[in-house]
Amino acid sequence: MTDPDAIDFQLGPDLAGRRIVVAMSGGVDSSVVAALAHAAGAETIGVTLQLYDHGEAVGRAGSCCAGRDIRDARAVCERLGIAHYVFDHESRFREHVIDRFADEYLAGRTPIPCVSCNTGPKFTDLLGLARDLGADALATGHYVRRLEGADGAQLHRAVDPARDQSYFLFATTQAQLDYLRFPLGDLPKRRVRELAAELGLAVAGKADSQDICFVPDGDYAGLVTRLRPEAAAGGEIVDLSGRVLGTHPGIVHFTVGQRRGLNLNGTAEPLYVVRVDAASRRVVVGPRASLAVGAARLEGVNWIGGDHAGPLTVKVRSMAKPAPARLAGERLVFDMPEYGVAPGQAAVLYAGERVLGGGWIAGTEAGRLPAA
Repeated sequence: MTDPDAIDFQLGPDLAGRRIVVAMSGGVDSSVVAALAHAAGAETIGVTLQLYDHGEAVGRAGSCCAGRDIRDARAVCERLGIAHYVFDHESRFREHVIDRFADEYLAGRTPIPCVSCNTGPKFTDLLGLARDLGADALATGHYVRRLEGADGAQLHRAVDPARDQSYFLFATTQAQLDYLRFPLGDLPKRRVRELAAELGLAVAGKADSQDICFVPDGDYAGLVTRLRPEAAAGGEIVDLSGRVLGTHPGIVHFTVGQRRGLNLNGTAEPLYVVRVDAASRRVVVGPRASLAVGAARLEGVNWIGGDHAGPLTVKVRSMAKPAPARLAGERLVFDMPEYGVAPGQAAVLYAGERVLGGGWIAGTEAGRLPAA
């Protein structure tokens, strides 16, 4: 059995014996967080948000906060002997996450619904619920680290780079960060599953949820078309000069940097999606060199880096390597051309392992390639 003293460094000794609400999705990560909080002597309350219809979701593997997941979360709480509450946030999730997801694709952008979920139902709504329950903190199963700095709490990358979720939490505010706890940031996923087994949790071997929980079959275009039928309107595929090369079945099938699915025959070199023009329903393609971006215009910038003025790096996709850059107002300038920079995605800024904040990519500027 896990020694409660061994995990004080993760929850913080200031919360021993205090009330903690744990956001429980029914997966192994949040279940272990609840078990660790309980083992540390905190008064632990599990809270699950019902995010979409049970009838569609029951029995679906790899979902999040659906029927089966709610039952799993409840079973873990019963095993631990802690309270568990379920709150229906289906309409809020549809409005703030699913509808926004569809509208972004319809506008020719590439959305990140996990960030929308974190800024809406998870951190905004759950924090409010946790405070209403009189909790001293809200703990989640995200793989990030919260460290205390001279000016308050800081957000850092997880120790395990393969599990790091800091990219999706760039919009966390300082007030939210002060209240949040992330006990798993120092642990590899393998150890988390071991802890689940040691604690006798039935979810120890449960598969991880999908990144986009409401698209179980991966057919994003199909979902958007069902929600927004006008997304099925076809259009032209053109080169950088405007010359028509072919047609397409709807812009929702394309994103910047995409090569597959263009179905263009007879071109002299591989072509990639360079731009999606929603107004004209045109997909603009070009050679890989045309994907080079020198700068990006950001909107909705959230800054949690204090007065930091040193060198920084940026990730423009969740799986991208951090690239050196500098921020001037809402204009992000890359030291070297960056590829696959898509409007609608996030640019997340780092100083070493610390998350400084970030913003949404609203537009891009072509970059110059280095001389051969």
